[in-house]
Amino acid sequence: MSQDLGVELYTASEIIAKKRDGKELTENEIKWFIKNLENKNIADYQAAAFLMAVFIRGLNAKETAYLTDAMLYSGDVLDLIDAKAIDKHSTGGVGDKTSFILAPIAASLGVVVPMIAGRGLGHTGGTVDKIESIQGFNTSLGTQEFLALLKDKGIAMIGQTAQIAPADKLLYSLRDVTATIDSVPLITASIMSKKLAEGTSGLVLDIKTGQGAFMNTKARAKELKESILETASRFGKNMMVTITDMNQPLGNAVGNSLEIIESLETLKGNGPKDLTELSAFLAGGMVYLAGLAKSHKQGIKMSLEAIKNGSAFKKFVEMIEAQGGDSRLLYDYDLFPLARQKTEVLALENGYISGFDNKEIGFSCVALGGGRLKTNDKIDFGVGFIFHAKLGSKVKKGQKLLTIFHHDHQIQQVEEIKQKFEQKMIKITKTKVFKVPPLIYETKVVWSKPHAK
Repeated sequence: MSQDLGVELYTASEIIAKKRDGKELTENEIKWFIKNLENKNIADYQAAAFLMAVFIRGLNAKETAYLTDAMLYSGDVLDLIDAKAIDKHSTGGVGDKTSFILAPIAASLGVVVPMIAGRGLGHTGGTVDKIESIQGFNTSLGTQEFLALLKDKGIAMIGQTAQIAPADKLLYSLRDVTATIDSVPLITASIMSKKLAEGTSGLVLDIKTGQGAFMNTKARAKELKESILETASRFGKNMMVTITDMNQPLGNAVGNSLEIIESLETLKGNGPKDLTELSAFLAGGMVYLAGLAKSHKQGIKMSLEAIKNGSAFKKFVEMIEAQGGDSRLLYDYDLFPLARQKTEVLALENGYISGFDNKEIGFSCVALGGGRLKTNDKIDFGVGFIFHAKLGSKVKKGQKLLTIFHHDHQIQQVEEIKQKFEQKMIKITKTKVFKVPPLIYETKVVWSKPHAK
């Protein structure tokens, strides 16, 4: 393109108004907006207005492609030149901690895993926030350090950098606090700009659906699936897209340190059934896309064996130590910065667990400090919940449903959260008249390149 998009061809307000009125934006307009956002010529409030206009009016396939490309090329685009370089991404949910389990599993089996992850978004926790509960772990590596670790260890886990998709980093933090998260085009552009910039040959995508997901219906989840696959096809990337349930917390733990501890227990072979199953399922997909298994089924079997023989946990320890983390925490959980006060929530009647208000559970953890209400909020690594019952569980009056981890000064706030759990966040019915949803709804593998048999 011969035009210099930094030249004042447009104004931010013109582009915002055009999308507000439901009109299609051109490639130049979108590129101009993203370039000037990155150059700080566009204020946060203008970017927020743009996000809301997109959220309400949407983007068509062409506009989504323009936005993805503009965000992707706002920074460096790596090329790992390795068919075994595969990453995974989840659209986020409550208690979703599979990255800490599947990444070392896949890496222990020969997959190169360059994971560039995000921070907390809305009611969901962030991969980077959680892993930083391990003291000293450095998620702010430069590009060359990142590449060196991948070459040496086959795995690295970092946050977004100034070099890789910096425009997404700016928009991501604004989406979190402007109620513009659950938009198919914005999610597509955000995920794919980061993942394409990593230079992998393929991607496993876990799209969450249900009460605690941004895509709260299967129809919305399928819409996102097709949008992602269209983008992957444009760039010749192999993909496995799976739609999974988020109508209850995944595993038992919700909260930064608590989720890392549960991930460690899963890597040691002691994890909850649902978390272990989904982690192995997704890791198996990574192994399959990397050409290291003849089928997805074989990849799952290899992944479960990597947990059983200890190689996955060993790889996680290697990653933590290579990125400056204190590996003593991996063996002694008392070293984690856990909140010391515990409050139990008990069942008020006999019956069956028939529902979780998953989104409200996520926001309750945020309210305790486990997430952000404003972009500059500091994360509390110690607060959260441990659940002792799942959907369909039979419970008796007085039985422990969950434990809240909190600080002394939060006693009044915790009492209010406890009442919400008792009144609406956990639903108990007298009879088991509902069907527990499956953990995994559907999976699709698309090969954009010939794969090794």
